[in-house]
Amino acid sequence: MDSSKFSTFFGNVPTFEIPGRTFPVDIMFSKNTCEDYVEAAVKQALQVHLTPNEGDILIFMPGQEDIEVTCAVLDERLTEIDNAPSLSILPIYSQLPSDLQAKIFQKSPEGLRKCVVATNIAETSLTVDGIIYVIDSGYCKLKVYNPRIGMDALQIYPISQANANQRSGRAGRTGPGQAFRLYTQRQYKDELLPLTVPEIQRTNLANTVLLLKSLGVVDLLQFHFMDPPPQDNILNSLYQLWILGALDHTGALTPLGRQMAEFPLDPPQCQMLIVSCQMECSAEVLIIVSMLSVPSIFYRPKGREEEADGVREKFQVPESDHLTYLHVYLQWKQNNYSSNWCNEHFIHVKAMRKVREVRQQLKDILVQQKLVVKSCGTDWDIVRKCICSAYFYQAARLKGIGEYVNLRTGMPCHLHPTSALYGMGTTPDYVVYHELVMTAKEYMQCATAVDGYWLAELGPMFFSVKETGRSGREKKKQAAEHLKEMETQMQLAQEKMEEQKLRVAQREEQLANKQEIITPGATPRRTPARIGL
Repeated sequence: MDSSKFSTFFGNVPTFEIPGRTFPVDIMFSKNTCEDYVEAAVKQALQVHLTPNEGDILIFMPGQEDIEVTCAVLDERLTEIDNAPSLSILPIYSQLPSDLQAKIFQKSPEGLRKCVVATNIAETSLTVDGIIYVIDSGYCKLKVYNPRIGMDALQIYPISQANANQRSGRAGRTGPGQAFRLYTQRQYKDELLPLTVPEIQRTNLANTVLLLKSLGVVDLLQFHFMDPPPQDNILNSLYQLWILGALDHTGALTPLGRQMAEFPLDPPQCQMLIVSCQMECSAEVLIIVSMLSVPSIFYRPKGREEEADGVREKFQVPESDHLTYLHVYLQWKQNNYSSNWCNEHFIHVKAMRKVREVRQQLKDILVQQKLVVKSCGTDWDIVRKCICSAYFYQAARLKGIGEYVNLRTGMPCHLHPTSALYGMGTTPDYVVYHELVMTAKEYMQCATAVDGYWLAELGPMFFSVKETGRSGREKKKQAAEHLKEMETQMQLAQEKMEEQKLRVAQREEQLANKQEIITPGATPRRTPARIGL
């Protein structure tokens, strides 16, 4: 943490540093630029392992695929070496089931060296005892939001110098250690940023903007952030909130926006919950929103991928991934929230328990807001319509086989192979999606098939149904009325602001007249009314 930055932001307040007890760490840089970090890491790990010195190894890799490949290659290379000492290779990443994650903390038998291959989860979140050697690939995965196209790109980026120092420090927790960096000293000094780009500058800010608006901040572009996010990001978030009806035409918070600010969720999900109470399907939407609040609930263990996919297919509702999640939760509920049932069906138990907690919290907020929790039974088309009401601006139209284009931006989108709509035989003409993530392709996360007429009904500012025999005159007339309404609202808001300025000026003037100069020794005139008598 950069304490000096915080100190200057809050007016040069004093900082207090707590000294740590870290052991010295020898840092070794690579002599040449490394082409393949997986190959280089495996070589380095074997080199360390074949020395007689004791101590466990920690390898930092960007993501799950790299970790699995590294573990496989390490294992393969070890079998090729004659009478090599055995090595316990343990991967750790967030999607790994908790029982396998716990293995890295268990003490290995005497004489058996442990090699932990981790993402940056092992950088700050957890400490593994006995690590003496750290091998740092120099990369990590970051999610960066692009406001122009409304897409998150989850890509591999070089780490920052602060990250590098934190990683090498992991070798000096239990004794003097060594850190091997798979990049040159020149790259460390010239190519790595001193600090990681703050998250506020690379995420969707709709939630933050809604919070600031509810706190009464009028001009967000002039707001004093510690790390100001890009202007495009703020404007895009304001636009998104206006589309959802949380802001009026002048940028002020609407009653719906005030209600949305009460929920600790993304604005589209808040709107989905509030609309579901009017559509009388809030019990179902409550579960769907809770399921979207946790990381993926399904996992595919190595070596049993096909079996896991087969089980997952049983849950799939062909029209929608959102309804698939709802189906999973209802099945779990029928089986008395059993953890054995989850293990049999390749579902994370911890994630499901978290979903249950989130659902209860959101239900409490709904009751507090005097909104009725009601179930629509088996009529799940209403639920799809409700989802459409919140995500109509993220709608896509079918273009090719499995390929869609965003109706607003023309951005190509693809159904993810794990989606319920993928490989269904028939692909729906219109879908709405929860978010667009760029990995290998632009994949839509959590898609739902919708009717074209719903889009026109729920998102009239974007879509209209083109009917034969009707002229475009009506549409133009509607647009003109809409513009007129916006202009009158703007005028009213400006008049209000002028009035407020005048009022403030008058109040200041009155205060200035009231102030009297009191000479020393003279008793000031006290008005009993002022002291409340």
